[in-house]
Amino acid sequence: MRLMSLLALALLLAAGPARAEDVLRVGDQRGNARALMEAAGVLDGLPYRLEWSEFPAAAPLLEALNAGAIDAGGVGDAPFTFAAAAGVPLKAFAAYRNRQDGLAILVPPDSPIRGVADLKGKRIATNRGSIGHQIVLAALEEAGLPADSVTLSFLPPADAKIALASGGVDAWATWEPYTSTAELAGLARVVRDGNGITPGLSFAVAHDGALKAKRALLADFGRRLARARDWALADPKPYAAVWSRLIGLPEAVPLRWFGRAQYRAVPIDAEVIADEQRTIDLYVRNGLIPKARAPQAAAIFDAALLSAQDLKPEPATR
Repeated sequence: MRLMSLLALALLLAAGPARAEDVLRVGDQRGNARALMEAAGVLDGLPYRLEWSEFPAAAPLLEALNAGAIDAGGVGDAPFTFAAAAGVPLKAFAAYRNRQDGLAILVPPDSPIRGVADLKGKRIATNRGSIGHQIVLAALEEAGLPADSVTLSFLPPADAKIALASGGVDAWATWEPYTSTAELAGLARVVRDGNGITPGLSFAVAHDGALKAKRALLADFGRRLARARDWALADPKPYAAVWSRLIGLPEAVPLRWFGRAQYRAVPIDAEVIADEQRTIDLYVRNGLIPKARAPQAAAIFDAALLSAQDLKPEPATR
C-alpha cells in the first residue's frame, strides 16, 4: 500500500505539483460533491484552492463550463451527451454508477395515470437534454410508443414542480433531490423510474483547457471524490446531515436519496463507454442529435487521468 501511495505521488508530481496558489473552479449541483467531500473530510490539507459554484441543474453548469467560467463539474450522462454533441470542449474524466430509483416520471398522487402507456397524449415537464428527458424517451421506447405521443414542456425544476402542482402539466420527469422531496411531501408518486432503462451513469467532466493546464489538480480532485463516495456508501447519514445543512432541506430527503442511489466510482472502461454510446444512439434515434453531429463515445472520455487503483483509495478521514 505504501509503495502504491509513493507511486501515485510520483505520478502527480510528474504531471506538475499542485501549489497552494493554484485554483480549481468546480461547478456543483445542489451541494452534491461539495457536501459529500466536506462531510467525508477529504478536503483537509488540500494543496490548492477550490472555488465552488452552485447550479440548479446540469444545463447551466455546462453553459458555464463552455464559457470558461468553471474548470470542471459533475453532470449526468444525458446532459453530458448533449453538450458533447453541441461542440462544448469537454471530456469526462471520472465515472459513477448509481441505482435509478430517483430518476423518475412523477404524477400527482390522485392522477389516473398508472403506467407509461397512460402518458399517451399527455404533457410532461422536464429540462431539455437532461436525464429527465432521457427517461421519458427510454420509457416511451420500452412501452412501444413514439416520442411524439407525448408533449414535452421544457421547464427548469422549480417551474416544473409548480406546473405539476397547478395542473399545467400531467407529469414531471425529474431526478434527485427533487424526486425524494416530492415523494416525502406527498406531492407526487412514481409512474416509472430509470432502473433497467437508463444506465445510471454520471460523470466528472472538465473543460479541455483545464485537462491540459490543471491536470494534476483534476486528478487529485478525482481521487478525493472517489474516497468520499466510498465513505458515503458505507454510511450515508453523516453526508445527509451536512447536505441538509448546506441546502436547507430536511435530512429525510438526502437519506432517502443516498440510501437508495448507492453511488460508487467506477473506471472508465469498455462497459461505461458502451453505455454512453447507447445514450448517444437514443438521442440520434429520436432526432434530438443529428447523426452527422453525434460524437463517438470513446472520443469524449479522458480515461487516462484516473486509474482503477485511484478509485480504491485509503479510507476517508471521518
